[in-house]
Amino acid sequence: MLKFKCVPDYQAMSAAGAEIIYQAAASKLSQGQPFNLGLATGNTMLELYRILAEMFNRNRLDLTRLQTWNLDEYALDEHTAVPPSHPLSYWKYMHENLFDRLLPERNFREAQAHFPDPAAPADFDRALAAAGGLDLQLLGIGFNGHIAFNEPMPPESISATAFAALPTRVIALAERTIAANAVLTANGSRYLVPRYAATMGMQQILSARQTLLLACFAEQQEPLTRMLQDRVPTPALPASFLLSHPDFQLIYTADKINLKNLL
Repeated sequence: MLKFKCVPDYQAMSAAGAEIIYQAAASKLSQGQPFNLGLATGNTMLELYRILAEMFNRNRLDLTRLQTWNLDEYALDEHTAVPPSHPLSYWKYMHENLFDRLLPERNFREAQAHFPDPAAPADFDRALAAAGGLDLQLLGIGFNGHIAFNEPMPPESISATAFAALPTRVIALAERTIAANAVLTANGSRYLVPRYAATMGMQQILSARQTLLLACFAEQQEPLTRMLQDRVPTPALPASFLLSHPDFQLIYTADKINLKNLL
């Protein structure tokens, strides 16, 4: 079931997203229950993570039973993750933007953060299942409609059912994704962007009890428009599968995206 919220700008989107995540996490963690939080990276999430860390710290939430599960990690080849020192490493991104901002007394430890490993992607799925699955998955949407690095596929090559069941795995990145990420995160250098990534599977994402998609770039209007016009899950537009999720919320910024006639 789709819920949506149109906010004025990036700052408002970041604050609204952080509030949703904080309330969901606090409702369980404050009662000593575990909470599994799926995390996304990219420019969309930078301010959200700053606000979220501040909320965790200010409200003195005990994060002992929080586990985080990142959507993806770049890979040098089909079996080797980029090192944490790589400028585009998502391990590095998460530490700089969220984990290192958490005060030590919040009790969040390195072992509580999980990233898909291209050397053993199935281990990620097994660990997530053993932990009870995702309570909330934070998502962005790629300019080609991907979620995580689940890239679009021709519908004639895979059924919607099979696509929705894809596990965590290593994939070769689409050229459009490489080009977009070069501009957004690598100062325009296509050579700096790895050609592979380990990505959380569609099955794991769609099994999350709550999904939250944030959008704040003008280039995201096109995939969002296609998704909301057609309203049919298709491998050609991976984000379209979220429309059939029982608890899916979209927050987008009115200064860059106009979905007024579609929602």
